Amino acid sequence: MSALTQRLDDVKAQGRSALIGYLPVGFPTVERSLNAMRTIVEAGADVVEVGIPYSDPVMDGPTIQDAASRALANGTRVADAFRAVAAVVEAGAPAVVMSYFNPMLQYGLERFADDLVAAGGSGAITPDLTPDAAQAWLDVARPRGLDTIFLVALSSTSQRLHVTASESTGFVYAASLMGVTGERASVSSGAEALVARTRQAGAQRVCMGLGVSTGAQAAEVARYADGVIVGSALVRCLLQHDDQAQALAALRAQTQEFARGVRGQA
Repeated sequence: MSALTQRLDDVKAQGRSALIGYLPVGFPTVERSLNAMRTIVEAGADVVEVGIPYSDPVMDGPTIQDAASRALANGTRVADAFRAVAAVVEAGAPAVVMSYFNPMLQYGLERFADDLVAAGGSGAITPDLTPDAAQAWLDVARPRGLDTIFLVALSSTSQRLHVTASESTGFVYAASLMGVTGERASVSSGAEALVARTRQAGAQRVCMGLGVSTGAQAAEVARYADGVIVGSALVRCLLQHDDQAQALAALRAQTQEFARGVRGQA
């Protein structure tokens, strides 16, 4: 059992859903992104997704695209993600990397897996890699005990749900929207049904992401999902404040709002 699955199970035993926060490494700088990740752990995030900036982020909306572009312009590299993973683990939370497959492939899958293990990471979310095309990654991740986290969507067929559930470890990432990441005024009406269908297909843990913007929305998703994934709303705090102290204060307050939501205190 990875640190990720242990944390999700421990949180479930407390009678609540986990708060999973996403932040990209390297924005606004590598060091400041590490401070941001430590801040969300201190403010109540149970798990952290460390995003690797990529030049073709097909799943990401404008907020995360903006941050990723700036991170790449600043010279952020894949290796910086492992520094971030180590910082998150040291702060007291399990860390998973979220990466499109090409950066992993170019880095070298075995090297990527070894460096992730060395940093204390629990696994990787691969949004543009389907389980049936992932054998090369599965072959290096599984022997090293790394969780392989794949995505399902509102459009996923029953067969696709079964395949994804059988190949995912840690959790299945349920995308609540047919679109890119970003804050939304409301959570998709099909989100709860998608979580239920994914569980029926055999998934032990299902975490919901895309569009969660407020503590009230986090509380809504926490009623039926094992984890509530938040990204754009956190990244926005860093985009809106050039001053590091102000950015971290806004990030802390926003994370605390989501933390209250998953704990039923929104």
